Amino acid sequence: MAGIPHPGETGKAFCYLHLSILFAGFTGIFGRLINLSSGVMTWWRMLFTAALLLIAGRFVRRSRKESGETPWRTTLGISGAGLLLALHWIFFFGSIKMSNVSVGVACFAMIGFFSAILEPLLLKRRFQWLELLFSLLAIAGILMVFTVDIRFRTGILLGMGSTLLASLYTIASKFLARSCSAWEILQDEMIGGFLAFTVLLPVYLVVFPAARFLPTAVETVELLVFAAVCTVGLYWFQIRALNAISAFTVNLSYNLEPVYSILLAMVIFREHREFSAAFCLCLILLVLSVTLQSIRQFRSAQGRKS
Repeated sequence: MAGIPHPGETGKAFCYLHLSILFAGFTGIFGRLINLSSGVMTWWRMLFTAALLLIAGRFVRRSRKESGETPWRTTLGISGAGLLLALHWIFFFGSIKMSNVSVGVACFAMIGFFSAILEPLLLKRRFQWLELLFSLLAIAGILMVFTVDIRFRTGILLGMGSTLLASLYTIASKFLARSCSAWEILQDEMIGGFLAFTVLLPVYLVVFPAARFLPTAVETVELLVFAAVCTVGLYWFQIRALNAISAFTVNLSYNLEPVYSILLAMVIFREHREFSAAFCLCLILLVLSVTLQSIRQFRSAQGRKS
């Protein structure tokens, strides 16, 4: 029947999906590997990503939902969303550099809490009290580490700021998706965000002076791989996955991203040696929070189908 993916296509789609999640898991790894300040690293990542997307855009079919030129208000909104993404990356990389990869990605589990509060306020939908309740488990774990282990306090605060910005960015992208295709949003956000952050960069460097601005030859290669794999490649595989499986399944599967990141950090940086008893309990609460939210999303989707 038309519209039903072939089983082989579905299998490929799930491979694409988990490759995209794995690439997302490497974001924190590159954040620790590259020895540039978080703001400088974000600027170079956005520069390389915008350049790669401009090249890739020549081979992607244009499918703008509105004919003609994009309204300036839409362009401004997309640029603003891109700036939110840049700020999210700055806080996220700062969290990793002030603590470790595991702490940075663990804080990201709080995105459900921020989304449960902000989406009803900004997108005018009903409050989901169960989402808020399940997210409190993640907050309890983070606060436990913040209270007991003073080594990670700055990293946790930056991670919480990163997660708040990520939630705002996601909400902005949902709103913009009403008038533009997913690929065009990504491309325009990167270019607009890069230009907006470039304007603000001198102020950032005055407030947060960087030891150096130019990357080494090795760091340049790492940044190019970072942009190509963890941004363009990630999104390309995600788009391919969405051709055969639902957006709900994709979003649900992305709950595995912190797990992938922490496992990679344990293998590459041996971060499990830094885990305290409080942090181990925090991870248990985070996994429980994500599991409960995933079960609820799955049951909700099944209820809509029946």
